[in-house]
This record gives sequence, C-alpha cells and structure tokens, in this order.
Amino acid sequence: MSAIEKRRERERAQRHQLIIAAARELAEAEGWDAVTTRRLAERVEYSQPVLYSHFSGKDAIVRAVALDGFVELSTHLRRARLANPEPPHALRATGRAYLAFAAERPALYQAMFVMPTDVKFAHAETPPPLRACFEEFVSCFRPDNARRELFAEVVWSALHGTAVLADSGRIPPEGQEERLDLLVTRFADTPG
Repeated sequence: MSAIEKRRERERAQRHQLIIAAARELAEAEGWDAVTTRRLAERVEYSQPVLYSHFSGKDAIVRAVALDGFVELSTHLRRARLANPEPPHALRATGRAYLAFAAERPALYQAMFVMPTDVKFAHAETPPPLRACFEEFVSCFRPDNARRELFAEVVWSALHGTAVLADSGRIPPEGQEERLDLLVTRFADTPG
C-alpha cells in the first residue's frame, strides 16, 4: 500500500469515527429522533453523499454507535471487576458499573439495547465487543460454577430491565442499590 493510500485510509477512518461521535453527541443532547443524515452532515461539515459512503443510513449509524458503546461498556465492566476480584464483590461492582453506564449515557444505551439493530446476541455472529461484555459477567462467578453462563445471562437481563425501567420512570432510580443488593445476594454464591 502506498503512502497516499495509507493516508486516505487513515482519513476515511477518522471521518468514520467523527460521524459516530457526532451521532452520539446529537443523540445524547436531543434524542435519536434528532439524528438524521442531514443534521449529521451539517455537524461534521461533510456532504450527505460522504456520510452515505460510510453508512447506508441511520440504522447503520446506530449499529456503529452501539458497537462503540459495547467496547466502552466492556472496559467499564472489566475495570470494576478487576478492582473487586472476589466473586460476590465482582458481581456487585460489575452490576453497579453497568447501571451507572446506562444512567450516564442514556442515548448510547438505547442504541446498544433498545433501538432495532442487526447486532446479534448469543449467536455465532455476535461481535467481539458484545462477547467481551458477557465474559465480564461470566467472570463474576466462580470457575467451578457449571451454570455461570446461565447466571450471567440472568443477571445481565435483570440489570438491563432495571436500567430501562428506571430510565423510563417506571421504577424509582433511587432504589437501584437495593435492587442490586438483592440480585447479588441471590446469585453471587449460588452453587452451579
């Protein structure tokens, strides 16, 4: 690859990330309905055809934002788990990190879990960042627990439900710690 081709590839990757960042910022500020290719083109100062050369439309942009979010989430979960390596403490810290992530980045969380995308969970085509998030939950359970993956699925599902219900105002957000305590108490040391 020539130096010119490498530079063009770098510039394309930078434009790609700029579009994703702009979509995230706009969604967090005004909601996903405000994210249109026209608004993004204005925001990043590129034409709509340039945006379409990177993404086929809004669904593709949401998917890219979601995948970036999973990379970010797996980093937060890993940091929390490693700072509290023992299983009961790891589960509590990871759950707390998950709920904080969802509360602090509601539009990003929506792209990752609520909005329709073609991102597949628990499937052969599951992208590595999603697998990394799941492995952080699995790692919160003792290696000798034969059902640790099942427990991780149930815990993640419960945390997701808690995050979505709190964000929508259907349950009071101030009860998050008590909900997390109940979840950890029920699953942390349950034999597999």
